[in-house]
Amino acid sequence: MTKVITYDTTLRDGAQREGISLSIEDKIRIAKRLDEFGVDYIEGGFLGSNPKDTAFYSAFARGKLVLKNAQLVAFGLPARKGLKPDEDPALKMLANCAVPVITLVAKASERQVEQALRMSGEENLRMIFESIKYLVQAGKRVFFDAEHFFDGYLENTQYAYEVLVAALEAGAEYIVLADTNGGMLPHQISAIIQETIFALRTLDENVSFGIHAHDDSGCAVANSLLAVMCGVSMVQGTINGCGERVGNANLLTIIANLELKLGYETVGPAQLTQLTSLSRFVADTMNMAQDPFAPYVGENAFTHKGGMHVSAETRMTDAYQHIDPAKVGNFSHVVMSELAGRAALRVKAQELGISVPDLTDDKQTAILNRIKEREAKGYSYEAADASLALLIHRELGTKPLYFSLESFRVITERRPDGGKTTEATIKILVGNERFIATAEGNGPVSALDKALRVAITRFYPQIDKLKLQDFKVRVIDGSVGTSATTRVFIETSSGSQRWGTVGVNENIIEASWDALVDAIVYGLMKGD
Repeated sequence: MTKVITYDTTLRDGAQREGISLSIEDKIRIAKRLDEFGVDYIEGGFLGSNPKDTAFYSAFARGKLVLKNAQLVAFGLPARKGLKPDEDPALKMLANCAVPVITLVAKASERQVEQALRMSGEENLRMIFESIKYLVQAGKRVFFDAEHFFDGYLENTQYAYEVLVAALEAGAEYIVLADTNGGMLPHQISAIIQETIFALRTLDENVSFGIHAHDDSGCAVANSLLAVMCGVSMVQGTINGCGERVGNANLLTIIANLELKLGYETVGPAQLTQLTSLSRFVADTMNMAQDPFAPYVGENAFTHKGGMHVSAETRMTDAYQHIDPAKVGNFSHVVMSELAGRAALRVKAQELGISVPDLTDDKQTAILNRIKEREAKGYSYEAADASLALLIHRELGTKPLYFSLESFRVITERRPDGGKTTEATIKILVGNERFIATAEGNGPVSALDKALRVAITRFYPQIDKLKLQDFKVRVIDGSVGTSATTRVFIETSSGSQRWGTVGVNENIIEASWDALVDAIVYGLMKGD
């Protein structure tokens, strides 16, 4: 079975999608999940271009991000016009960073070089060659992304080849052909790649190629698959196809097609079952909705509604399904495989440290029904394992009652002079004792968090170790305006562990309270 190298650029190219702003912790969480999933390379960002990406790579250097399977890649540009490689601060940063692999991007279109960069074609070739050689001599593995390659090929084939040859002769390990504007159609991709591979292998029979496709013409996945079939051995893409403009090639769809349809090896069958959960995890972390109709991983990817389809599916499970959805961690919404659902529940319960023998058939049915009911209301548990664990404990009757809420009130005051305060008052029962606590914060959630801590710290001093790390809000149905249901996601840390919780309500403060309480209760449980 031929191995295809997977290269994920969600943290750089994917983060360029409008509306996405990843924190450093978001990037670390996604990188760890990608590593667990089994991708070969993870591009972390544009080193030196902004403080956030620089801090992310610094976290890797300090050991805060440890990858067990994947190689981290830093992305950057060749030396600027008129500078030698060792004179360019950004290139020197790439050479000196702790990351072992560098992807260097430069234009392969002479027209782009002359008009966009305002430099000669010869200067571009010199810059590419010297910069790659400089990084190789610094001990780096270098991948070369030939930006606008396909457009450049159609404009001036000879110059596009000269760019690739310059990179190859300088020591680039992979020559990645980029459809930067996403305008190529499959027949063009196929013809150009075959001609390019033939031409360069007359110079070096061992040269390795990659493909980097954008989806502006809706062909990014098809173009990537064809590229592999034509001899390309590395595929670049993003989770859920996120990216600038229309987006990048969806790496999840590509991986599934390569493994299940074309007989290539990528992450392997066992890891492929994590495809759907990875899609939802990244969507939740990016605070964006997962496309319910996405191939393989969408909530409705295997939903059957038509009467004839439903009738056939009850007799023949593959009547209207091109694969068994379990292979990608998904399931059919008509032929609800109760056994598959229960198997997944048992595995998840074990991961969460919950006694599997306690999950009787009746309890499993109740839990699965409860999950479906809550998901219909907008809950999502992919990035909120703590809330899922508490849901299971609640159905099993094993959830501790550390405290119960009698009521809370939140007041926000904004004064004419621009000053503002938020005050929260809560009434809490701990056992048979009733407590009233008031606290101020820089917003409703902060004030509630502080008031809750004031009320219960004397009983549970370990709460001081629990710190809120992240807070995200997403409107689930914006069509009803300010009456829309909101989903609140909170990430909490105890110093050694992190967990996510979720709350859903039309009232954002109610949703926040539910997520906050889950975060505190789970932290107390873990500390018991």
